Amino acid sequence: MRMQYIKKILPIFLLLFCLSASAQSGDNSFQPGEFLKYKIHYGLLNAGFATVELKEDHEKSDSLIHSVGKGWTTGMVGFLFKVEDTYESYFSAANIKPNHFIRKINEGGYTKDKEVFFDFDKKEAREVNHKRATKSSYFIENDVQDMLSSFYYMRNIDFSQLKENDSIDVNMFFDGRMNPIKVVVLDREIIKTDFGKIDAIKIRPLVLKGRVFKDEENVTLWISDDENKIPLKIKASLLIGSAKAELIQYSGLVHPFP
Repeated sequence: MRMQYIKKILPIFLLLFCLSASAQSGDNSFQPGEFLKYKIHYGLLNAGFATVELKEDHEKSDSLIHSVGKGWTTGMVGFLFKVEDTYESYFSAANIKPNHFIRKINEGGYTKDKEVFFDFDKKEAREVNHKRATKSSYFIENDVQDMLSSFYYMRNIDFSQLKENDSIDVNMFFDGRMNPIKVVVLDREIIKTDFGKIDAIKIRPLVLKGRVFKDEENVTLWISDDENKIPLKIKASLLIGSAKAELIQYSGLVHPFP
């Protein structure tokens, strides 16, 4: 096993949890207090865990919701290659536009500590790199999301209007640039989970090939085919081996589940 791929797995899964699909529905499929936890496997090994939590943050602003995503390695993988990643997003409760994004990661000694402030009136994202003590500004479009706000924006979807092979374009700001990502609806299936058999929508985010994945179509995600629209399972074929993540714990959902 090559440990450089372990370093990629947790951020990849946190990123892909954010890609579910577009076309707003009337009511939110989430609420403050929601908590999701996933177990991540690399081959036969338990590689780590990832959590995504939604909070109200009255200290910063009553109009903003605070999302926190975390990922960490465990067991033998954690002993050989320690990863501790934290991503935070403050986004508008009214239209789910990002306001403030925080990224703090430690992946086997490779660290980043960045903040991004979004100004849609100026069409500008201001990035503060605390590690290098630098500041940068980037042009953004009105539909851009950060990594975590995408997760909640995309869950406000009317999937009943989407059929097999329909696709949605997502514009995500990450690492100083806008990253267009296409999400394709593949099928509807009943899958086995820790919580029983659940109706799911099978989708495929098209990601850049070559650096981590074998090709652009080797990532598959299953989300619950209900009003919650939470990621249930994800599989990825890497350049070396494969990885998967599965939902193992949830609380605070708006709608009944499963």
